[in-house]
Amino acid sequence: MTPPELAALRSPAAVRARSHRVLDHVRAGRSPHFTLDEAALGTVADYVVAVCRQDYPTLDIPYHSRWRHFSAGGIDRFAVLAEGPLAGQDARARARTMVDLAVVSVLLDAGAGDAWRYHEPHGLSIGRSEGLAVASLAMFAAGGFSSDPAEPLRVDAAGLIGIDAATLARFFQVSADNPLVGLEGRVALLNRLGHALGARPDLFGDGVAQPGGLVDALAAHAPLGKLPAAGILAALLDGLAPIWPAGLVAEGVELGDVGRHPAILTGDLSEGLVPFHKLSQWLTYSLLEPFEAAGFAVTGLDDLTGLPEYRNGGLFIDLGLLVPRAPLDPGRKHPVTSEIVVEWRALTVALLDVLADAVRERLGLSAKAFPLAKLLQGGTWTAGRRIAAERRPPAGPPPLAILADGTVF
Repeated sequence: MTPPELAALRSPAAVRARSHRVLDHVRAGRSPHFTLDEAALGTVADYVVAVCRQDYPTLDIPYHSRWRHFSAGGIDRFAVLAEGPLAGQDARARARTMVDLAVVSVLLDAGAGDAWRYHEPHGLSIGRSEGLAVASLAMFAAGGFSSDPAEPLRVDAAGLIGIDAATLARFFQVSADNPLVGLEGRVALLNRLGHALGARPDLFGDGVAQPGGLVDALAAHAPLGKLPAAGILAALLDGLAPIWPAGLVAEGVELGDVGRHPAILTGDLSEGLVPFHKLSQWLTYSLLEPFEAAGFAVTGLDDLTGLPEYRNGGLFIDLGLLVPRAPLDPGRKHPVTSEIVVEWRALTVALLDVLADAVRERLGLSAKAFPLAKLLQGGTWTAGRRIAAERRPPAGPPPLAILADGTVF
C-alpha cells in the first residue's frame, strides 16, 4: 500500500504547493542556480498578451491540447476521420476514439530533437510537437495501435504491446538522416501502456482494454454530467502509474514525474520531493474536448497547473524573469533529474500562476474566462517558442539544454 504522504503527491494541488515552495526558496536568495528579477514580470506579460492578440484577435482561445497540433498548417486532419470512417459513431463511441488517439499521441509527445521531421505524402514537412502529433495521427489512421485489422481506428493493449522500435521508426520515418530523440524510450512507454491497460479493467474495460474505456469508467462518477478536471488526472495517475520509467522510487513506490529539491522540508517520506506529472497533465488538458464531446461538463480547470516544460520555462529565462547565476552553456546537457532542471520546472509551474494574473489583468478577463488552459495555448507555449527562435535561430532550442529520453520533456 502506498504511504499516504507519497500518495498525496499524485495531485495537482501537490504540484502547485511544492512548486511555490521552490519559488519562495529562490526569492529568498537560497538557490545556487537562479535569481528572480520580478521587475521583468511585466515584460513577460506584455509579450504573452501581444502573442495572444496576434494569434487570437477576438481572444476566442481554445484549450491548450494535442488537438491543436493535429491541425498543424491549418489542416484539420482529424476531421477527415470524423467525417469519414467515424461518421456513424454516437457521441460516446466518438469520445472513446478521441481518448484512444489523444493518449497515445500525448505519450509520444516528448521533445523530438532539432533534426527530426515528419513528411506528409504530398503535404507538409513538420518537426517538433506538431510533427509528432501528425505522425501519431497517421499511425492511428493506419491501424498502427490496434491488434484487430477489422477495427483499425482503435488503441488496445495487445496492439501497444506488439509495437517495437522498427515499427515506430517506420511510421515516424526515422532514419540515420532523420533521427528521433528517445525512440527506444517511446517504444518502451507504449509497451508499458499496453500492459497497464490490461491490468486495470475497472478503468480501461473488460474484453478489449483501451484508453477510451476511461469515458465509461468516469461516467459512473459523474451522475449529474459534471466531471472535475482533477478527477480525470487522478484516474490517469492511478491507471498509468506503472508506465513511467523506474527512476525516482521511494519506499518501493514508483513516483513517476517527480524530482528532488532541497527546498522541500517536510520531515516525512515525501521530504525533498517535487511532483510535476507533466505528461499526465498535458494528457488531461488533451482529454477535455473528448469528454466534452461525450456530453460531460468538465469543471475546475484551474485545479490543474501550468505545464513544466521547456517552452513555458524557456520564456521566463529568455525574457529575464529567471536569471541564471552562471551563464548557461548550450553544449552542456543537464539530466531531467538534476537539481537545476527540477528547480527550473518548479519555477515554471509557480510563475505561470503569477503570470496568469498579470495577463488576465491586461486582457480584462477573469480566471473563469481565461483559465490556465487558455493561457498556455494563447499564450506562453507559443511565446516561449517564438522568443527562443529569436534568441537562438533558426531551430530555437531551449535556453537550458536538457538530456532527455523521450518520456518527460
